[in-house]
Order: sequence, then C-alpha cells, then structure tokens
Amino acid sequence: MLELLSLIPMLPFAGFLVLILIGSRISRTAVAVIGTGAVGLAAAVAIAAAIGFIASPPSGYAYAQTLWTWIEVGGFGARAAFYLDALSLVMVLVITVVGFLIHLYSAEFMATEEGYGRFFAYMNLFVGSMLILVLADNLLFLYLGWEGVGLCSYLLIGFWYRDPANGYAARKAFIVTRIGDAAMAVGLFVLYRNLGTLQIQELLRRASENWPVGSGIAVAAAALILAGALGKSAQLPLQTWLPDAMAGPTPVSALIHAATMVTAGVYLIARTNLLFALAPAVQSAVAAIGALTLLLAGCSALAQHDIKRVLAYSTISQIGYMFLALGVGAWSAAIFHFMTHAFFKALLFLCAGVVINALGHEHNMFRMGGLRRDLPLTFWTFLIGSASLSALPLIDAGFYSKDLILWQAWSSEKGGPWLWAAGLAGALLTSLYTFRMVFITFFGDKKTAIAVRPGTLMTIPLVILAFFSVAGGFVELPETFLDFHLLSDFLKTALPATPVGSGPVHGELLFQVIASAVSLAGLFAAYLFFLRRPGPVEVLAEKRLGERLRRFWLSGWGFDELYDALFVRPFLWVARISKGDLFDLIYDGVAWFSALLHKTLSLTQTGKVRWYAMSILIGAIIALGVTVFL
Repeated sequence: MLELLSLIPMLPFAGFLVLILIGSRISRTAVAVIGTGAVGLAAAVAIAAAIGFIASPPSGYAYAQTLWTWIEVGGFGARAAFYLDALSLVMVLVITVVGFLIHLYSAEFMATEEGYGRFFAYMNLFVGSMLILVLADNLLFLYLGWEGVGLCSYLLIGFWYRDPANGYAARKAFIVTRIGDAAMAVGLFVLYRNLGTLQIQELLRRASENWPVGSGIAVAAAALILAGALGKSAQLPLQTWLPDAMAGPTPVSALIHAATMVTAGVYLIARTNLLFALAPAVQSAVAAIGALTLLLAGCSALAQHDIKRVLAYSTISQIGYMFLALGVGAWSAAIFHFMTHAFFKALLFLCAGVVINALGHEHNMFRMGGLRRDLPLTFWTFLIGSASLSALPLIDAGFYSKDLILWQAWSSEKGGPWLWAAGLAGALLTSLYTFRMVFITFFGDKKTAIAVRPGTLMTIPLVILAFFSVAGGFVELPETFLDFHLLSDFLKTALPATPVGSGPVHGELLFQVIASAVSLAGLFAAYLFFLRRPGPVEVLAEKRLGERLRRFWLSGWGFDELYDALFVRPFLWVARISKGDLFDLIYDGVAWFSALLHKTLSLTQTGKVRWYAMSILIGAIIALGVTVFL
C-alpha cells in the first residue's frame, strides 16, 4: 500500500479542482460528497498505508517516493517527492482523519451559506497543502505546502468577505505569517549555500558532519527556521493573528487549530531537530518562547467573552506546551501532545459551532447559559473535550500528553525547574479558563433561546472525537502506571530519544500528583468563582485595577497596539508623505506617454479597408527591406 502514498495529498487536490471548476453548477449534496469524500478517501489510503508500514516496515523505517524532477538548474535540483517515516505518518493520520470529520461536520454547518462549493474547494486545498508540507522530502517542496496553507488560511478566514472586519482578519493573518515565512525563506538560502542541498535527510547528515555544536552558521540557520515556525504556530511575538482568525466559519477554525496551519511550526522544528541540536542556544529559546507564550495566552483566555476566542488563546497556549517540549528535547512528547490536542481541540471548536449555530450565531458566552439540558450531547462531548484540555487526571488523553511534557521539562538535561514551573502554572490557568467557559456556557440561567438543533452530520464527528479525546492518551502511559510506550517507541525510528536523568520512579509519581492537584484546583476555582459564588470576581472586575487588567488581557497584552504604534502607523505616514516623490513622477510619466501613444495610434483606426491593406503592404515592404539589407 505504500506505493499509493502520492494518492494521499492528490485526492484532496483532485477534489479542489473538481469543485473549483464545476462546484457552482452542481447540487449542494454533490458538493458535499465530493469535498468530504476526497478527504475521506485520503484518510482511508493513509490508514491502509499505516497498516502496511507497521506490519512490514520499509528499509530504514522510511519510504521515499519520487514523482518527477521539479527543478533542475545550475547544479540545483529539487524533486516532487514524498518521504514517509514514523513522524510524517502520525501527522498524516491526524490531518486526514480529523480533517475528514471536520469536512463531514461542515456539510451540515455550512448548508445554508452562500459559496458552498467554494468553501469545500478551499478546505480541500487546505488539507492537500498541509499533506504536501508534512510529506515533502525536501525543504523547497515543504515550503510549497507551507505557503499553500498560508494562502488557504487567507481565503478561509476571509470567507465571509462582505464584512470588512473579516477581510481585515484575513489580511492580518496573511501579513503576520509572511514575516516568519520571509525569515524561513532566507534560512533555506543559508542552508543551501552552506550545505549544497535542501533534501531534508541529506541536509541533516551534512550539517552534523560539517557544523560543530554551537557554530555561528548553525545558530543562524536554526534561528531563521524558528522564525518561520513562530509565524505559522502563532507563538510570541507573532501570535496576534490567531485570535482574529476566528472571523472565519467555525469548521475553518477547527481545521486551522487542530489539524493544519498552527501545527506546521511544531512539525518543522521536529523534522529539522538536528539543526536545533547543533544550536543549543536556539533550542533553549524554543523552550523559553513556548513557556512564556503558554502563560500569556492562558491569562488572555481568562478575560475573553467570545467562546471561540477563548479556544483561540487556548490553542496558542497548547502550542506553547509543544514548543516547550521541543525546546527541552522531548520530541516524542511534543508530537504526542500534538495528536491529543488535535482530537480535543477539534471537538471543542465543533461543539462551540453547535452552540453558536443553535443560538442564532451568538458568540458571547455571557448571553448563553443553561444549555446542558437543551443540548445534552453537545454538553457531554464538550465536557469531555474540556477535561482533556484541562488534563484532568487519568480519565482523558490530555492528561497523559501534558503530564509527559511537564515531567520531561523537569527531568530532561535541557529542562529545569523554571520551565517546569511555567508549565505547571499554565496547567492551572488552562483548567481555570476552560471550566470558566464550561460553567458560563452550559450552567446557570438560560439567556438565549435555542433556534436550531444539530443534525446527524454535526453530531457524529462530536462522538468520534470525544472517543479519541479519551482513548487517544492510552498509546503512551508513564512508568508509574503500565509503562506502555507504543507511540514513543514508534517515533524513535524518526526522532531522537529524550535525554532524561535517571531518577526513581516515585519521583515521577510525585510530579504527577502535583500536576493532577493543580488541574483539579483550577477546576474547583472555576466552580467557586464562576458558578457558586461569582460575586467576588464581579466586584474585582469593577475595581479600577481589575478593570484595567481585564482589558489588558482581553486585548492580548496590548501587542496589537504596540505593533500598530511601532510599524503600522509609521509605515502609513511614510506612504502618505512619499506619494508624490520622484519615483511616482517617473511612473506617472510612463502612464502619460502610454495614454498619448494610445490616442495617436487610435487615429489610424479609420474603418477603411483599403487604408488597412495599404498599411499592411507598407509594413511588409519595410520588414522585407530590413531583412535583406540589414
């Protein structure tokens, strides 16, 4: 089945081509079948390929497939080729399976929206581009998928383009991520200039042979790659685009946050892990950025009133955990949390979409309330997703992946108490803002009547994702439980092992107890302050200091205002004062000359056929004369 590898990205691309060409001329049912079926077939092929890969591993635990030579010029070559190993296989399975469930949900959620075919075409292109990104065997081909998901994010965030705010959010996502993309492009030039290849495996081999640990060129290359990852994964200081990306339809938010786009940076760092191992300072920066981001985003999530923006800041925070793991060398732990996060975050966004749709597109949590009786299935699945996000002990997937990150942040040679403490504080914040969202939305008095109830196509994905949000964690159990390491043992064929200090087992158990107590404390605090006795919080919010802090966190720590003052307004000022400079005069002159030439030549258009024939004859004589005599 590995020979069918190329079908996995090609099927969504085929769906995109069909829908973009005839999507407006076929029925909505046909659109949904084509759009959802293309990704569903890709998921089926991916599962079959995974079974074949595991049952009969290829030589070196990696399978390469070359389709054609893409570029061959001046000694530089790049192939349209795929590389499947344990890392890319896990990514592909998550992208296709979760992507399929989101497409299935979208068939009902978007049923009444204008541009139904265009929506599914963009979604198919999004999934196909992400699959190219994770399967590419060279960095240039990877960059093609990288820019593809950036384009699709712009198209889908601004899908409802008639609202200027949505267009602004789409442009903001496109521009902010371009900052990281530009740095990454420079990084590719640096790598090729110094190593002579962009083929990932060969590049890593040459880097390890030619660059000593800590060398300046290794640090520069790793820093540029990191900058690209920060943009796509919405980490400090390029995180500002993601909360505004909630302007897009809810299935788009689920796809961006769970299976595509924001996880691209995590994959890129994991794939080029050797570059970061050669640049310890940059790898430490990855951990520090992740720790700082997860704390700042957690605080911002506490102040939001839009349910989707709570989940957006939650994604920024959870990606911060993945960066923290990558920074301490816990490569497998980062991918484990990527997998569990994909399940529970897709579940939470799709549940939020049910709530928003049921309440007539209401996003404000404080206008909801009492929904656990009106939407029982949505409530219980949302509760499962919330428990997994909060890492409540033993019962959900999020506990096992986050616990592994916290333990390795403490015990890894590149970890330490400060990184562990940041992760622990983030766990408290996560549980607090998550159950604040649960209690405000589903408990208390009902404030808005139910207008629409979800159908089968919207509820089936919720049940499946709820199952994975619980069962997905049992592929990796700590030594204090069953000592079962199915995922990390599989990933060892593609990723380095984490250098963990040899401590006693009861030491890990102590840290698990502490992490569990912190998560439960956050749940209890949310129950106490947002359901049982909300009075003290309301009084604090009315005080001057409390109100300022709330506004500060609500605005995402003022980064938008800072960037507006430092970059946007100065740029607009320069544009205004330079609009009539010498360079504009040159282009104005070219335009004036073109208009003059047009008017002159238009005089020759008399409508007299004999004049045209004579002009052709004269032109032919001149051309013949030039040919003969010159």
